[in-house]
Parts: sequence; structure tokens; C-alpha cells
Amino acid sequence: MRSPDPIYLDHNATTPLLPEVIDAMVPCLREVFGNPSSAHAVGRRAKDAVERARSEVATLLGCAADEVLFTSGGTEANNLAIHGVLQATPGRATVVTTTMEHPATLAPLAWLAGRGARVVRAGVDRDCVVQMDAIEAALGPDTALVTVMHANNETGAIQPIAALSERAHRVGAVMHTDAAQSVGKVRTRVDELGVDLLSVAGHKLYAPKGVGALYVRRGTPLAPFVLGAGHERGLRPGTENVPSIVGLGVACRVLDAELERAATRVSAQRERLWERLAAAIPGLRRSGEPSRTLPNTLHVRFPGVSGTALLAATPEVAASTGSACHDGHESPSGVLLAMGLAPEDALGAVRLTLGRGTTEADVERAASALIGGFRAQVAATKPNARS
Repeated sequence: MRSPDPIYLDHNATTPLLPEVIDAMVPCLREVFGNPSSAHAVGRRAKDAVERARSEVATLLGCAADEVLFTSGGTEANNLAIHGVLQATPGRATVVTTTMEHPATLAPLAWLAGRGARVVRAGVDRDCVVQMDAIEAALGPDTALVTVMHANNETGAIQPIAALSERAHRVGAVMHTDAAQSVGKVRTRVDELGVDLLSVAGHKLYAPKGVGALYVRRGTPLAPFVLGAGHERGLRPGTENVPSIVGLGVACRVLDAELERAATRVSAQRERLWERLAAAIPGLRRSGEPSRTLPNTLHVRFPGVSGTALLAATPEVAASTGSACHDGHESPSGVLLAMGLAPEDALGAVRLTLGRGTTEADVERAASALIGGFRAQVAATKPNARS
């Protein structure tokens, strides 16, 4: 007999497709097969579908449709933003970022640093919020770009992007935010955030994997990172992935219509999960200030046990940690160490991220399973536990 599926609490890793997204994509896979660059009727049908999706993404972000470029995902969007600004502003060579960024930001920055760019990484506090004074100290006339994620993928901590944008613009720098985790979960209107560039990852918001977008404010200096034909305003060449772009547009439309209601519901579920766990596990800690974290994200640190081992012993729950395991040696998350946590504290971390399909029953079952798994782990580590 097939074992039941685990309770899925890993929505910050990826999300299932919305039924509306699947329904919209199927006709594109079967019938709307034209190249959007073709002038004939078949191509125009595909072009219309792409432009309709572009408007749907723009509506969610509060921008003009022609400020949305489609990419293969959040990673490509980040690379285009980072490399593109540095190429387009040759008189400036400094990028200011933080110690909590995703590898999709850190890796291109490391590549640029190896080729002469100056990369300054501002620290974060115990709540995983960027230290504004460190940003202020790093900014100067040589700053080309400030890139700070809108919400941290591990802790869910939401960053003061509007304040960062104001400071970046004060020195003439471009402001970019990786909003892969926040789009569709909290309000991400680009004018309210003050950003010039904003990255979107489709699979984080119930759209397909392999599609994303980059918001580019009009007038922002940006050079193409990948070279080819003139697609996407000449900034992202390659024939558009029409079915996935259509799926992304529909996901943005659905989430925009339900944003506040969904956030309120999932936040209440998150707090119920926290209350159940905290009542049963003395010494349990949560990361971040609840009012300043993504409504779906509960990042907790279990005392005296490994988060990785706990999840391995709790197959009823599909969740994740930020730690890495190499050759049997577990190392703590760099984000948590940057927050000032002790390594042994960081190793107990587990990220529990809820989604649109999470039910009250899921929360109760997950809490019971995690509590049982924790107690079993504690018992197994006691002296003479096996005697």
C-alpha cells in the first residue's frame, strides 16, 4: 500500500501549480504553438498570450507592462540585474549587498569581484534584518548597485527596501531587490518599494518552474547579459516560453485578487503551529519578529537536536533546514551564523513554510509529528538510551 503523502510545509522551496494555471497552460501546449516573433496569425496568437501575461504580472507589481521582462526564472533575473547594471555603468565599480543573500545573488557578485568589482556585504541583526548603518557606511559615489532581497528565504524576514532605495538613489546608485520569496505573499508594489529592478521566480508563486520576470524601471541603465536577437526589449534574447509565461501571468492575477485574505489566513495557521510547538517543547526559539516576516514562514530552532536529523525522523512532514551536509558532516546555515547565532543553535533550525493548500488539520498533524520526532531524538541522544 502506498504511504500517504507528507504534509507539505516547504512552500518557500517551491509551490504546486494552481489549477487555474494548469488550465491556462494546456491550450498553449496544444494549440498556441506559434513563435511570438512571427508576423502571421499563428505567431500573433502566441504574441497576444505573452502580452496578456505581461500585463498580469505588471498589475501585481504596480508597474507598466513594458517594464516587465520575462526570464527563465529568478536566478536569471538576478544575473541580468547585477551584470546588466555593472556593464551599463562603467564609471562605477561597487556593489552593496548583505550577508544573507541567496546564491543567485552571491554567485554573480563573487564572479564580478574576481574581475575587479568591489562588493561590500552589510551585516544583519539577530532578527535577520539588514543593518542600515552598515549600508550607509558602504554607499559612495562609486556605488553602481545596491542589491538586497525583499524577504529572506530561510527566516522570512522582510527587509526595509523602501528605506534602502532612498539611500541608494541619494548617491546615484541603482536599487535591485530579489523578490522571489515575497511576490504573491505580501504587497510588492514597485513604486512603494522605490526599486529600479525587481526579480520574480514563477515556481515560488504557484506558476511553473523555468519562468520568471525582471521588472526594469524606465530609464534604468541595463545591458543584456545574454546575447542574441532582440526579444524582450533587446535585454533577454531567446524565443519566449509561451505556456509557462501564460502560467506566470495567471498565477499573478489569481494571487493579486486574494493577497490580503490569503496572508491573513496563512498567518493565523503559522501562529497556531508555533503555539502548538512552543507549548510542548521547552527552549524552542523562533527566528525573526513575527510582524516583520512573511506570513507563511515559521523558522524555529529545536534545542539540543539537529534539524536535519529531526526531519529525517519525521517523514510525515516535508520541510527543510538551511544547513548543509557534506560527507556526513553537517554545517550550519551561513544566514543564521550571520545573524550571530552559535553553530550548535543554528544546527537545530527547521524552516516550516505554509501555503494556499495548507489546512487546519495539516497544521495539527504536522505539530504532533514534529513534537513526537523531537522527543524521540532527545531520547535517542540521552546516555544509555539504548541499554
